[in-house]
Amino acid sequence: MRDIRNELVEMLRNEVKPAVGCTEPVALALACAKAKELLGEEVVDNKMLVSNNIFKNGMGVGIPGSKILGLKVAACMGIVGGKSADGLSVLEGLTEEEVRESEKYLEEHTISVEPTDSADKIYLEVMLKGANHEVLVKIRGRHDNFTYLAKDGEVILDNEPKEEVVADGAKEERKETLMDNATVAEIVDNVEKMDFEDIKFLLDGITMNRAMAEVGLREKTGVGTGFGIKEAIKAGELGDDLVNYAMMLTSAASDARMSGVKMPVMSSNGSGNHGLTAILPIAAYNERNPQSDERVARALAISHLITAYIKNFTGRLSPMCGCGVAAAIGCTAGLSWLMDAEQSQIEGAMENMIANLSGMICDGAKPGCACKLATASSAAVQNAILAKRGCIVPGLNGIVGRSVDESVRALGCVGDEGMSVTDNVILDVMNEMNK
Repeated sequence: MRDIRNELVEMLRNEVKPAVGCTEPVALALACAKAKELLGEEVVDNKMLVSNNIFKNGMGVGIPGSKILGLKVAACMGIVGGKSADGLSVLEGLTEEEVRESEKYLEEHTISVEPTDSADKIYLEVMLKGANHEVLVKIRGRHDNFTYLAKDGEVILDNEPKEEVVADGAKEERKETLMDNATVAEIVDNVEKMDFEDIKFLLDGITMNRAMAEVGLREKTGVGTGFGIKEAIKAGELGDDLVNYAMMLTSAASDARMSGVKMPVMSSNGSGNHGLTAILPIAAYNERNPQSDERVARALAISHLITAYIKNFTGRLSPMCGCGVAAAIGCTAGLSWLMDAEQSQIEGAMENMIANLSGMICDGAKPGCACKLATASSAAVQNAILAKRGCIVPGLNGIVGRSVDESVRALGCVGDEGMSVTDNVILDVMNEMNK
């Protein structure tokens, strides 16, 4: 097998980061913070364009510190008090007074945030004008990836993708990524050989995400999914087993996060909720079946990297719920490994998940996501347990292929190509409801 350890470790460092607030509005706040810093004066006019997926995911989600939902108040927070150096934690540094100033700013100013067709699922463009200057900032591909900065027409940064044209006039295909030719077995093999010190930081995700879960368990926040499961367990209506415990922790953390609790979580592949799903069922298993820190870190590395592997084919933002599909598949792989499953059983757990939850739609980030994370986390645990006992969906069963890697590519085809129309319909339905 290829030795791609260093590349995978670098991917983990780039893709597993703390984030405060839903990453779509956070990305807009980050872009606005950067634009305001470049402008260097009061804003007199603004125009913001975001990809349809950013618009969908940011429409109805809670913003840390504020009772106002959505992208516009996040943009105001970036303008009023955001510091771009804080990255995806840009909203964490705002004081309560700055949050109130941001809400007042929204009341007194017209904030223009519109969806725009973009080949990139993650795309944000912020144009700010002052009395003397104007700036343009673009984020593309990842939520914190600045690709273009300009002030008064002078380009400061230009990492925009350049379209190459081949001889017949067609556009050149995208560059190959590490995950395009990777296999699940290769990823697991390389994680097992990683230096513990290189992946030790992943354990911080358990601390962060577990703390967010505690907020959702102390009192009913958001939908109250996790709190309700806790009460049902206390009443004897649900059993106090591993499946329900993982479901309780994961959904409680989502309840708190989606309602705007101002605390960081460890994200995965650009999404805080992905991070909750990828991490907390593993934390739940470790609490019930204590493991060494090194083993837990390796399980988390598998979870995050398999999540990245799935998303390489489904797309960074997708019509499918990434938490219920990509992160839950990653998590079941990490759990299976932690349960001492054989490689065939790890892959079998993933195929069970593909047979189980593929097709769960993404209809934006919002409090109701906690229900999907409850389903995703419980399925991740269930399918790891089933696979270890040899209960595995056979090949050529629906979109489950002859191998797990073929199944992942089939899932990507369904999610990226097959459901593109679904994404447009979801956005149209949501826009109609919010008129």
